[in-house]
Amino acid sequence: MSFLSADDLIYGYMNGIFPMADADGTLYWYSPDPRAIIPIYTYKSPKSLRPILNKSVFEIRINADFNGVMRGCAAPRQGDDNTWISDEIIKAYTDLHHLGFAHSVETYIDNRLVGGLYGVAIGAVFFGESMFHTVSNASKVAFHYLIEILKQQKFDLLDTQFINDNVRRFGAVEIPKSDYIQQLKRAISKKARFTEASIEHLFMHQ
Repeated sequence: MSFLSADDLIYGYMNGIFPMADADGTLYWYSPDPRAIIPIYTYKSPKSLRPILNKSVFEIRINADFNGVMRGCAAPRQGDDNTWISDEIIKAYTDLHHLGFAHSVETYIDNRLVGGLYGVAIGAVFFGESMFHTVSNASKVAFHYLIEILKQQKFDLLDTQFINDNVRRFGAVEIPKSDYIQQLKRAISKKARFTEASIEHLFMHQ
């Protein structure tokens, strides 16, 4: 493969694989077994997050700065200069965003992007990719609204790829790859729409 394209990403996700870049930029495709997912309809936001949601500490936007979210996710983390989000990956996912398949949920304070997450929506599956924050709780609030959108739009599956402490706190569980593929095939054939139009409704009923 000479370069990563939006079509490559769509084909990969539909077949249960996804790319990550090595430190030198080399791309590899992964299909973990077991696979980590977050059950959408049993998720409950932590009690500690409720005051932050009720006070509307953050402004929430959808797809307003997709590239900015990817750049935030690609930035070095504390104590770790490595990133799997290369410039090639950023370009491919930004192209996918322009095609309407990749989306971001963003948190702002005083019109400044302070956190968010991005992923890919195909059928009734949302493939979560990465999140970042520069202000405490910014990514947690973004995740809360991601879940609310997925519930409202009747998504069936939230893929989070690998299990780790970060996704475990959001309720991630591991399932066998064979089970994941079965769920993927069912959910990907359904129709669901990831849309920013639902945000005002969510604010009215949070």
